[in-house]
Amino acid sequence: MQTTNNWRANLLLLITAMIWGFAFVAQRQGMEHISPFTFNGLRFAIGSLSLLPVVLLLRRRRKTVTRTEMLSLPMLAGALGLGIVLFLGSSFQQFGIVSTSAGKAGFITGLYVILVPILGLFWRQKTTLPTWFGALLAVAGMYLLCVTTEFSISRGDLLVLISALFWAMHVLLISWLSRKFDALLLSLYQFVFCAIFSLLAAVEIETITIAGIQDATQPILYTGIFSVGIAYTLQIVAQQKAHPAHASIILSLESVFAVIGGYFFLNELIPTRGLIGCGLMLTGMLLSQLFSSKQAQSL
Repeated sequence: MQTTNNWRANLLLLITAMIWGFAFVAQRQGMEHISPFTFNGLRFAIGSLSLLPVVLLLRRRRKTVTRTEMLSLPMLAGALGLGIVLFLGSSFQQFGIVSTSAGKAGFITGLYVILVPILGLFWRQKTTLPTWFGALLAVAGMYLLCVTTEFSISRGDLLVLISALFWAMHVLLISWLSRKFDALLLSLYQFVFCAIFSLLAAVEIETITIAGIQDATQPILYTGIFSVGIAYTLQIVAQQKAHPAHASIILSLESVFAVIGGYFFLNELIPTRGLIGCGLMLTGMLLSQLFSSKQAQSL
């Protein structure tokens, strides 16, 4: 029975990684019709609406969060901080993906799993030798994937790399806050705040057109409903049964699905040098996550 539950959990995590990987394709396609802030604002607004029924259903079943706790100032303050970091991470990623491929964006974004234990040093968290080795492999892989023979890196790759730093900060922040507040409720609120910030920026900076939104309807709905509402819910359900190390390894396949999606849907081709870089980056990410999970279990 336990083995069956593990297989089901791993399958749900694989579906989650697939949804998130193909989301890079949708994000790339969305940029053909609307601007980054508009796209992010709409997809996080839709994601919030799709996640709301899950929050209400689980609250009714488990009765773990009271109405007072749902509207508490500490909860909202924490969610606001998460929303700001999420807004910055998603904005840099979305602007970067305009001028880079979906596959490259997926692998560069995946570097956050390397950055998490490194940033954890500022919180006096121990970082193992395998994690440092994984980081070196990932850096070498990124060099092969992104840096040209003229020793230059594209603007899009650089922006996505900056977004990975904010994703790492986001992981550390939500790990700390989820110990104090309901994790699913925090996620809902952070999506709402991110949507508000993105839409305000879109109104101030970008030109929003109904025609553009209509043309980008499918990418917006996919990234909103599937990437936010469905995938996040699947992750929560699966990680109740899945082994932490197995979960982290399976979720890292998100970057592989990004390359697959870019190839089949956008006709993106990565040269041999870049594929070797992808392999090194994936190996580095797996090492980092595997040993980070084992370290967390031993504490």
